[in-house]
Amino acid sequence: MTVTDTAGAAGAVGAAGAAGARSSRGPIRPPDPDAVARVVASALAEDLAQGDPTSDGLFSPEATATMSLLVKEPGVVCGLPLVEAVFAAVDDRVVVRASIADGAQIAAVPTEIARITGPTRALLAGERTALNLLGRLSGIATLTARCVAELEGTGATLLDTRKTTAGLRDLEKYAVRCGGGTNHRFNLGAALLVKDNHKRLAGGVAAAAVRLRETHPELSLEVEAETLDEVRDVLGVGVDRILLDNMSTAELREAVALCAGRARTEASGGITLSNLREVAETGVDFVSLGALTHSARGLDVSLEVAE
Repeated sequence: MTVTDTAGAAGAVGAAGAAGARSSRGPIRPPDPDAVARVVASALAEDLAQGDPTSDGLFSPEATATMSLLVKEPGVVCGLPLVEAVFAAVDDRVVVRASIADGAQIAAVPTEIARITGPTRALLAGERTALNLLGRLSGIATLTARCVAELEGTGATLLDTRKTTAGLRDLEKYAVRCGGGTNHRFNLGAALLVKDNHKRLAGGVAAAAVRLRETHPELSLEVEAETLDEVRDVLGVGVDRILLDNMSTAELREAVALCAGRARTEASGGITLSNLREVAETGVDFVSLGALTHSARGLDVSLEVAE
C-alpha cells in the first residue's frame, strides 16, 4: 500500500511517511512502528475473529471501490499512519491517498482527508478498526490543542500523564504531540517520580528523595508535594522538579516563589479546561492533565463511498 498527498499539503502520511508529518510547530515525532503494528494486529484480530461474512457474501474478491475518509467536526487530525497500517494489514493492494498530515487543524466540515481505493472486501473489513483509531487519537489531539491554546502567553508547558488506555500509550502520547502538548515520562523507568504511596511507605518525601539521589543519580528526580511544608522539606534535599498536587492557586503561587531558581514546578490534580489558565498564571513551569488521554471524546470521522 502507498500513501500519496494529492492536495500538496504536508507530505506523505503513513507508516512509511509519518516522519514527514508537520504542523505549524514543525515536525511531529511519529509513533513507534512496533507499537502501530502491535495495536493494529490486536484490533483487527478482535474485529475479524470470525471473518466478515457480510462483505464476503455480497462482493466478489475482484470487486473494488473508492472510499472517502471524512472529518465531520472541527478538530485536529491524528491517526493517519494507523489508517494506512490497518488497510495494509488487511490487504496490501489498498491505496490510501491522504490530502493532509497528522497535526492539521480542520475547521470547515465535513472535510475529506483521504481517498482510499482497493478491494471492496478489504475496505469494509478494515473500516471500523481504522475509524476507531483515527477518531480516538484525533479526539486526544483536539482536546490537547484546546488546552495548549488556553495556556498561550502564560509560559507554562502542557504535559500528559501515564493515565492512558492499556496498550495504547505510545499512540495516545503521539496524539498529545500532534495537539501541541508535551509528553511526560513514557514509563516508570524513564525518570524518578515520588508519588503519595512512595513517600508514605518510604518514611516521607524528603527521605525518599535522599534515598533515590543515592541509588539512581543518573535519573531526573521529581517528587510530589501536597503541602507547602513538603515543598520546603524537599527543597532542602535538592530535586529537579516538584509536582504540586491539588494545591489552591494561592498555594501554587507561594510554592512557585519558594522554588524560584531551586526546582521547576508542575501543577497537577483538580485541573480542568475551565481553570487551566488560572492555574498556569500562578507561574508554574508545567501543568499536567490526565484528562488529555483518559477523558477525551473521539472526533467524529467516517468512511463513505466516494461520489
